[in-house]
Amino acid sequence: MDRLHRIRLLFGNTAIEKLQQSTVMVVGCGAVGSFAIEALARSGVGHLIVIDFDVVEQSNINRQLFALESTVGKTKVEIATQRIKDINPDIKIDSFNMFFDEHTNLDVKPDFVIDAIDTVQSKIAVYQWCIKNDIPFISSMGAARKTEITKIKIDKISKTSVCPLASKIRHIVRDLKIRDFPVVYSTENAAPQKNGGREFGSIITVTGTFGLMLSDYVIKKLIS
Repeated sequence: MDRLHRIRLLFGNTAIEKLQQSTVMVVGCGAVGSFAIEALARSGVGHLIVIDFDVVEQSNINRQLFALESTVGKTKVEIATQRIKDINPDIKIDSFNMFFDEHTNLDVKPDFVIDAIDTVQSKIAVYQWCIKNDIPFISSMGAARKTEITKIKIDKISKTSVCPLASKIRHIVRDLKIRDFPVVYSTENAAPQKNGGREFGSIITVTGTFGLMLSDYVIKKLIS
């Protein structure tokens, strides 16, 4: 039996062939993106493009799949590449250690893009790049300061509520006349910070659920 045997039993050979022939780009290899990448790799997607500009820090270990004591200080795309190859050596991987912004000009043509970054300007740049290149995409909204996974949903950005990041994105994309698109977001009111500071608390049960829901949406679209 091959590594995709259980998925083959679930979806059939035709679906597996579609996944193996598909290319998915994930922008952001952190708390949300690492889980999306893991799920795509384990589900048979044949070509992954991973993008991130950051290195692993010890403070990432509580919620990021690629963050281990042994990977602290290494670039996230390097760790992502190694892990994907360990899951399935046959997967084609293109990795870009870079910050995605309005000047980004990539010579790639994925079938789908997952936005798993948390910088507003970069998120908008990803949307505009996808629209310019006629590539479908799904975006993660804010997972920080959330604790209740049953409040996590998928809907169009125009239909979101409660999430402060989604509210900000909603207004920007409306002003820029960017077409409606799907997002993963939470309707939970953000938990109060136990300690002050500019960094927000987060937990793997929530960020991981965000990443898995993003990848699930893409997988279902690819095999439909």
